[in-house]
Amino acid sequence: MITRYALFEGTVTEGQEAAFRAAVLEELLPKWKAFPGALAVRVTFGDARDPGAPEFPLILAVDYPDIAAVEAALASPARTEGKAATEALLPRFFEGRIHHHVTTAHAFPL
Repeated sequence: MITRYALFEGTVTEGQEAAFRAAVLEELLPKWKAFPGALAVRVTFGDARDPGAPEFPLILAVDYPDIAAVEAALASPARTEGKAATEALLPRFFEGRIHHHVTTAHAFPL
């Protein structure tokens, strides 16, 4: 399985954490769920971190069956719409940068 992560590195405007989380779930999640070929979408909100660690108030993970599906999703109108919605929402709540990482997962059940 391939997972593409969007790491939101930065800070949420103080006092706006709950509004930020609600807006992500209401406004952005439906756009991200529409990516063609996506198997699962996980939205994780940062609650705590080690002292000195960078702040990631949001990490988005989208699973795909293979790299071809990732490439198709990135070239899709749904991705264009999702990116535009993200860019419209972030100035209201978030200051920082977003970077993306594509990973191959290896699961080892216990």
